[in-house]
Amino acid sequence: MKHPDRKLAKCYDMPGRSAAFTDIVYSGEDGSWEKIRADQKSRLPAAPEYNVYFGDLHGHSNLSDGGPDIDTYYKNLRDLAKLDFGALSDHDHGGVGKPELWKAGKWELIQSKVCEYYEPGKFTTILAYERDSYPWYNNIVVYYRGDNGEMLRGVRDGEMTREELHRWLAREDLILVPHDTTVLSSGADFLAMDMEDMVPILQIYSRAGCAEYMGDPLAYGDDCAGGHYQDALARGAKMGCIACSDDHCGNGGLQAGEVPIGCPGITGVWAESNTREAIFDALKARRCYGFMGSERITVDFRIDGHYMGEEITVEGDPSIYYNIVSETPVAAVTVVKNCRDYLILRGKKEQLFYDYRKEQEEDCYYLRVKLQDGRMAWTSPIWVRRA
Repeated sequence: MKHPDRKLAKCYDMPGRSAAFTDIVYSGEDGSWEKIRADQKSRLPAAPEYNVYFGDLHGHSNLSDGGPDIDTYYKNLRDLAKLDFGALSDHDHGGVGKPELWKAGKWELIQSKVCEYYEPGKFTTILAYERDSYPWYNNIVVYYRGDNGEMLRGVRDGEMTREELHRWLAREDLILVPHDTTVLSSGADFLAMDMEDMVPILQIYSRAGCAEYMGDPLAYGDDCAGGHYQDALARGAKMGCIACSDDHCGNGGLQAGEVPIGCPGITGVWAESNTREAIFDALKARRCYGFMGSERITVDFRIDGHYMGEEITVEGDPSIYYNIVSETPVAAVTVVKNCRDYLILRGKKEQLFYDYRKEQEEDCYYLRVKLQDGRMAWTSPIWVRRA
């Protein structure tokens, strides 16, 4: 892209208008579509250096307010949903009228089952539980890097002080992920919080609805300002996203009704291997995305070769690339830039383009993918500064 006036005329460009492309087109009998396609292919990034794995990170057993026992829960994820990884996230209160999770040997049982069902390379279990955390996030899932750990109990069970929030967010062996952040009874308000109060990952979708932006058609219940993905990103939060089922009936990762409300939430991660440490580290790096299953959707989203979740500085104009792999054809891919729809590319499962427009000191990009059957996917952002 060498035309001296290109940035005066355009905000974005495709390799199809490169000088090489133009030279091939205007080379008479020496030009060919084979040469054009070879030139275009040469500009695509190399194959990903990571593998993609799929899992459900939020669900409940009869140790709190779910239906299945803990063995059935894990076997359903592994054998029926055929996921690569999963987490059981029972409530810390243990279910109304039942012993709390730290009583009656419940937490010890959960830790032992995390070890029992872990098969590195085949099925990874993540130690987790759901903690009531009023007034900050109310419902927040705590994930551990290891297979054992103490539950986070503070000044008062069911609540969380700001000091406790900051102390637990700072721990390298934990990830705190809230859900139902748009719901009046248990939401969060990113418009009120300071940056240090923000979590690193948001559960953007579950069968309870979607929390991408105010007025989202997938927000089935309450939809309260301040609790959305875009609310946090617009404030400058470095926040990625996942999707989960929040299953209570043993249907984690499985279709349980019509699209969209019956779709499970599934998380995709780009990780070095299917091990507990690699999956956790990929989540910690925000190299993750969420989608509506149960069909697998692979989303490869990179800018100048950098992966979703990264904060990067680029020389010149960033090259933005995506590749969507799914059984159902792609209806549209929306490139969301600084929390507004920037490009809507219809029917294109793979695309590379250059963005000439610097809008902020740090521009934030993520993808919203829609398949022809109505299923959706959302990526963690990439934050771009220009040197």
